[in-house]
Amino acid sequence: MSRIAARFKTLAAEGRGALIPYLEAFDPDFETSLALLKAMPAAGADLIEVGMPFSDPSADGPVIQLAARRGLKAGATLAGVLDLIAEFRKDDQDTPVILMGYLNPVEAYGHARFCEDAAAAGVDGLILVDLPPEEADILEAPAQSAGLDIIRLVAPTTSDERLRYVLSHASGFVYYVSITGITGTRTASAEDLQAALLRIRAATDLPVAIGFGIRTPEQAATAAGIADGAVVASALLSTLADTLDTDGKATDQTLPRVLEQIKGLAAAVRAGEKKAG
Repeated sequence: MSRIAARFKTLAAEGRGALIPYLEAFDPDFETSLALLKAMPAAGADLIEVGMPFSDPSADGPVIQLAARRGLKAGATLAGVLDLIAEFRKDDQDTPVILMGYLNPVEAYGHARFCEDAAAAGVDGLILVDLPPEEADILEAPAQSAGLDIIRLVAPTTSDERLRYVLSHASGFVYYVSITGITGTRTASAEDLQAALLRIRAATDLPVAIGFGIRTPEQAATAAGIADGAVVASALLSTLADTLDTDGKATDQTLPRVLEQIKGLAAAVRAGEKKAG
């Protein structure tokens, strides 16, 4: 059983959803992002998404765009991101790690080589925002061979027919983009989320994580209660950015403030009730 499947199975047995925080690799530098990554599980992260900095992150709002820019300025490369995960895996063999990003750097790296190296580094799943199922054959075989899940995104605008097609190609879990638009800009209502989850559950047995627009502990608890997990990204990156000095460097407040925020999110998710359905 994969780390992703095992973690969701454990959480289901506990009767709660997952907290899935996000960090941008190399933001604001390799050492700080590695220290944050290593500390996230103890702060309450159940799974972790790691962003692969890219110069044109078209699905992301201004907060993640700036984080990606800081990562690139700090020297992020795809090989460097995999080094980050490999360092994390020296101390943590249990927490699932999902890489999130865009296809262009993977194309340049080489599909099969990337999947092999990502799996060797300890990556469990991939979310490539701009890779539709119709074109995913370039990555599906090498990912499957390497034991990597390809996690699919679905949105409020995804039709029932399209939903079935997209999810027939999914593994690991389903990422529900809860709003139309870019990351970190607004939040879906609980009623909208419940209606969406009914449609998704009818099309797949995979766990469902809700992302885009979840900023507060209350919103995370609601999303993790309705679905199987809540992804929090922009809110954490905003906090990190607020702690940087005038040169964009980490300060003694960077790690404590982000980790305290994760602890608050985790406490709310753990205290929330899992909804039926």
